[in-house]
Amino acid sequence: MKTIGIIGGLSPESTMTYYRWLNDGVRERLGGNHNARTIISSVDFQEFKDLKDKGDWETQGVLLAAQAANLQRAGADFILLSTNTMHKVAGQIEAAIDVPFLHLADTTAARIGEAGLSKIALLGTIHTMAEDFYKERLKAHGIEALVPDEESQNVVSDIIYDELCKGVVSDQSRERYKEIIAELEQQGAQGVILGCTEITKLIGPEDVNIPVFDTTKIHVEEALKSAFT
Repeated sequence: MKTIGIIGGLSPESTMTYYRWLNDGVRERLGGNHNARTIISSVDFQEFKDLKDKGDWETQGVLLAAQAANLQRAGADFILLSTNTMHKVAGQIEAAIDVPFLHLADTTAARIGEAGLSKIALLGTIHTMAEDFYKERLKAHGIEALVPDEESQNVVSDIIYDELCKGVVSDQSRERYKEIIAELEQQGAQGVILGCTEITKLIGPEDVNIPVFDTTKIHVEEALKSAFT
């Protein structure tokens, strides 16, 4: 079994989900008291949130690249970044390491392609929805991403930062997400990407009428495949 390096803390809620699901997956494969070989480097979420608010992505990339290099030196065989938004600086991370970086958007795009879909709703933080870095990565795989209007983007993003990142899950927010997904379905979305690792706490396949692509679940599953190959 290979050792998985995880850049975590963005937010701690999603990192805990990654750790739990990776260990669950290893136990399912090997039984007994087995668990995943992991090295986690957890940063301070507030520091990165402050840098985002300033629009300082360069510093965030430098800091995460350093974390990735530390994980490689500690013995990680490949690296995961347990957040969608910060894949905006994936290039800086990849340039800092010699081991593979398992890109979350690529793993998700592959699953969408396997399902034969090409037009997908994308929910995430305001950066993931409004900027091009994620949508262009999907486009490179032949997938068109549909995002909510500006008002709904702010609703989706505020729920992530003000509630989900703090471990708060409310029925009211779930209903609002379902309404937004339904609107995108009416616009032609064939499925929906839960493009923030915290959204898995709020929305599941049972909540919507179209296929759900949970980036956290997909990323973990692909990491487990890599750990055993």
